[in-house]
Amino acid sequence: MTAVVFIHGTGVREPGFSALAGRFAAGVSALRGGLRVVPYYWGGAHGAALAAGGASLPPATGTGRGPLAPGPGDDDTADWAVLYADPYAELALAAAGSGPAEELPPGSVPPDLRVRARLADLLAEGDGPAAELGPGLARAVADLAAHPLLAPAAASLAPDDLAEVAARCLTAQVVAGLLDTDAPLVPVGVTRDAVVGRLAAVLGASARGAERGVRSLALRVASSAASRAVVRRRRALTEAAHPAAGDVLRYLSRGEAVRAGLRALIAGLEPPVAIVAHSLGGIIALDTLVLTPLPQVRLLVTAGSQAPFLYESGSLPSLEHPAPLPAHVPDWLNLYDPRDLLSYLGTGLFPGRVTDIAVDSRQPFPAAHSAYWTNSEVYRHIGERLP
Repeated sequence: MTAVVFIHGTGVREPGFSALAGRFAAGVSALRGGLRVVPYYWGGAHGAALAAGGASLPPATGTGRGPLAPGPGDDDTADWAVLYADPYAELALAAAGSGPAEELPPGSVPPDLRVRARLADLLAEGDGPAAELGPGLARAVADLAAHPLLAPAAASLAPDDLAEVAARCLTAQVVAGLLDTDAPLVPVGVTRDAVVGRLAAVLGASARGAERGVRSLALRVASSAASRAVVRRRRALTEAAHPAAGDVLRYLSRGEAVRAGLRALIAGLEPPVAIVAHSLGGIIALDTLVLTPLPQVRLLVTAGSQAPFLYESGSLPSLEHPAPLPAHVPDWLNLYDPRDLLSYLGTGLFPGRVTDIAVDSRQPFPAAHSAYWTNSEVYRHIGERLP
């Protein structure tokens, strides 16, 4: 009788593990009779926990003025997050309120003509006017000047407001470029706001002082309240999220106890044994098999595993690149979902030792990372390879 050891991934705790293990047992047994499914629940004994009840968490404060004290910069932080994700968000909101295009009277100047002329002047200055942010202003100016939202937004905004919205759009594009390239230095909000003020003045806005916050009511309604709620709920969010991140960090720093528990479990099983592991469970399984020959294990199956990535990046505890996979490690079937951003490939790292197979849950990330055990493709591939 084949024994199938099922190892869960990060953040799984009871009663969720029993439900997960039961679903896996039902799925794999439906395709192959006579199996003994043996769950390995490491989350209870070896999973991460806030041992001091969250003493490491800072109190819920705003910007140093006391608990969530309102002030400059508090309300627009979430708005800037929206603009970094979509620098044209304000222009889109303005354009949506412009109404149908109307034919201009003869001799009238199009509302966007003035700002386009100023954008042309700004383009001639290159990246200089936003040099303290980083590169990319000239490209942002060229993109904005050619953008189809500029004309309808100009039709619905006063010239001062259009200049400020355009300035924020340009600034957001530059900062977003830093974020996209994982730049090690990102300017603080004071520097960003100073650039916005400078660009707005160049684009025709009247003087309003040093600070030019995000004034779009729609953006504020959508994001400011949510941002404050997130800060207030930091403890709850950390307590909800920390098992997943904490499990990885705890394993990488103190993983031997988890591996010892798996070795002890396998030692009590008659061969043949197959290990089926998800996410961090796949790292635990691979490390155990690399470090200790376990001849009764004939198959390793990983799903949504980061083990190949850790190996390539020099972070896998048991094996450092470019050392080959030891000969005693059994056949390895690695299932990945192309939409699961936490799944990686092993074939290119261990030629002839790993079989990568794509499975499609038709779920976006992060749902794709948790959809393996409800996917019939996964069970079919496992069932075809069980010893």
